[in-house]
Amino acid sequence: MRLYSTAKGHDRLTSTSAMEHKLQHPHRKLPPLPHLDRPVMEAGEAVSNILYNTPPPSTQPFRRHILNMFVQDEPGVLARVSGCLAARGVNIDSLVVCATDVQDLSRMCIVLRGQEGTIEQVRRQLEDLVPVWAVVDYTNTDVIEREIMLVKVSTLGPEYYEQNHLGLAEEAEHEVDYAVAQADEHSAPPMQPALTSTQALSIKNDNLRSIIAIAGQFSGEVVDVSDASVIVQLCAKTTRLDAFYKLMRPFGILELSRSGTMVLPRTPIKSAWKSLSDREELDRRVDMDASMLPPG
Repeated sequence: MRLYSTAKGHDRLTSTSAMEHKLQHPHRKLPPLPHLDRPVMEAGEAVSNILYNTPPPSTQPFRRHILNMFVQDEPGVLARVSGCLAARGVNIDSLVVCATDVQDLSRMCIVLRGQEGTIEQVRRQLEDLVPVWAVVDYTNTDVIEREIMLVKVSTLGPEYYEQNHLGLAEEAEHEVDYAVAQADEHSAPPMQPALTSTQALSIKNDNLRSIIAIAGQFSGEVVDVSDASVIVQLCAKTTRLDAFYKLMRPFGILELSRSGTMVLPRTPIKSAWKSLSDREELDRRVDMDASMLPPG
């Protein structure tokens, strides 16, 4: 996808060119609201309706929504986007901003959780911002979703790293890299039995083999090994990372870092033959408005 400036006298993408693009490519107008014949009410009846006949709250379920945005690479864009979301009371689960192949154009991938009507209002308000070129909702679209996670896992087990001390014997203290601060001299006596150097080494090796085996099932790899912990790197969709996190918790997680969700839509395979899954997908597919597609 290539975008070029349409503003006169500009050699680069600017907010002015984004606004001119919106004016040249107007979105499809929404259908008008139905006309309702409202009867004439007295003042007392009108006040009663306001006090006691307020509409009930929406019963729409809260879903996970993925919004993909193309914005100008200029200062203040992220603040305006987050301010628009905060005004609607929508919390951001993850937000990833990266550059594109077009100069001065950035891509934002925002993961939100909310009701369908609220997210649609948020999408339209974001698209009305001047530095925003387009906002596409990928919630009902087949996408490739990836997220990177780095997790530091203890190889000694949770019963030793959760305490203020590791409970190791004096001869094993030099064999283990302490993951937490040592207790001071006036602290309570150790709750866990002291480990000899041989016992600590055996526990670490057993846990390390288990962590590597589990990481291999998730196509992960160990990128760092220390005396008392390892760092595992995973690149997968969010649900697989959550599953790996649950499996690593019994070992004792010392530190965790996640990049946030990044998505790209799948390209359909053109074929006259339709499988059963294709026919089921066509039955429940929601037609996407062409005006929601990014420019280019």
